[in-house]
Amino acid sequence: MGVLEDLFQQHFHAPATRVQPIQGDLGGSGRKIIRLANDQSSAVGVLYDVREENAAFLEFSRHFRRYALPVPEIYAEDLGRGAYLEEDLGDTTLFEFLSRNRAGDRIAPPVIEVYRAAVDLLPRFQIEAGRTLNYSVCYPRGVFDEQSIAWDLNYFKYYFLKLAGIPFNEQSLEDDFVRLTKFLLAARHDYFMYRDFQSRNILLRGGRPFFVDYQGGRKGALQYDIASLLFDAKADLPPELRQELLDRYVARLADFTDVSRDSFLRHYYSYVYVRIMQALGAYGFRGFYERKTHFLQSIPFALKNIRWLLRNAELPLAVPSLMDAFAGIVASEKLQAIATAPPEALQTLPPQQTILTVRISSFSYRRSVPRDEAGHGGGFVFDARCIANPGRQDQFKPLTGKDQPVIDFLDRQEGVREFLSSALSLVDASIRAYQRRGFTSLSVSFGCTGGQHRSVYFAEQLAKRLAGTEGVEIVVRHLGLEALGQ
Repeated sequence: MGVLEDLFQQHFHAPATRVQPIQGDLGGSGRKIIRLANDQSSAVGVLYDVREENAAFLEFSRHFRRYALPVPEIYAEDLGRGAYLEEDLGDTTLFEFLSRNRAGDRIAPPVIEVYRAAVDLLPRFQIEAGRTLNYSVCYPRGVFDEQSIAWDLNYFKYYFLKLAGIPFNEQSLEDDFVRLTKFLLAARHDYFMYRDFQSRNILLRGGRPFFVDYQGGRKGALQYDIASLLFDAKADLPPELRQELLDRYVARLADFTDVSRDSFLRHYYSYVYVRIMQALGAYGFRGFYERKTHFLQSIPFALKNIRWLLRNAELPLAVPSLMDAFAGIVASEKLQAIATAPPEALQTLPPQQTILTVRISSFSYRRSVPRDEAGHGGGFVFDARCIANPGRQDQFKPLTGKDQPVIDFLDRQEGVREFLSSALSLVDASIRAYQRRGFTSLSVSFGCTGGQHRSVYFAEQLAKRLAGTEGVEIVVRHLGLEALGQ
């Protein structure tokens, strides 16, 4: 934390006498957020070792302030040490303000006024400031394009549908994903897309909204951000208020661009669906996979949104398998009960009398592929060399895939998520089949160049995912590290 105290001293010419972590990063990004203060001044410091994402946030913040948009002022930065200091906007999010000032669907007028102000400001981010934004600093991609959409759709498929046990036809669903992607990209998508424009990323100070967490922004369609705000699951806005705010937003667009209402609405609900899929993927990953219960609490609200969409928003394209999957989601008794059920209740495996030992190993391709110690042969071997190698960066060379800085680096790589979800899907299916057939051993190996970073990371992540699975014993070996004496 010393670097933040240095930045505070540098900016305010006085030391911080109070340093306190802020419990605000529930998204699990790995950022450490700290409030530093003395009797005269206060600031928020951020520690995060993904340089590109930090650079995007700093660049965007300064750009938006040039347009007099309400975002935090950047006081000081040290990108080399993954730190920056910004204006302290307080602790009250729009979500918290909403939660304290509602009774069911009756929302207090001051809350509605903040939502209206946020809706009025959104086109200024997207169009006015977006016209001259430096998109070269966007991370991980500069455009919400076919690849970005594929990541979100696969996130939904592998981490929500599969882990929640929702049946679907793999090929038919993929065909629908292709059709949906083509339709989404038919909307004009050269505006600034905030990417996570929702109630927890809007802070209130003096009754005014201020905006944070736009570091994942990129070029994209206008529809995505307003969909994010209005269908923010746990905010649970009533349909009448959603419609009022949508009408207000579309009318406000006329001050900045010539997009017609019909043209905008033609693609709007497809973006609502893709945003909900992205959110469900996150709930599945953080809830089912990482066992963070508070993410599961958003699922019932997402189901409520899906029910409304299925009844009221017909898409102008045929995606029957996707709609069947959504119908399966809302019909799932398991998902409907999740608000009160512990994550363990979601286990889909029946009780097994035979223990299945899953031997997970990491190795170096400079040596040989490991043999199955049980003598059965076969098993899975995943080649992790397709993933960016942390070992090429000096700060990671002495570390391994078990060290937090390497974990944080790899967690932020979109390709890692897709690689891991594909491996998990195959291994999960094999475990269920092996248990039904009474098999006792399954081997899974991950290889990379040195057997130190990527392969170790994936082996550890898989072991974490399978930990606690009924009838399964996990054995992990890191052969590359053993050869290095670690």
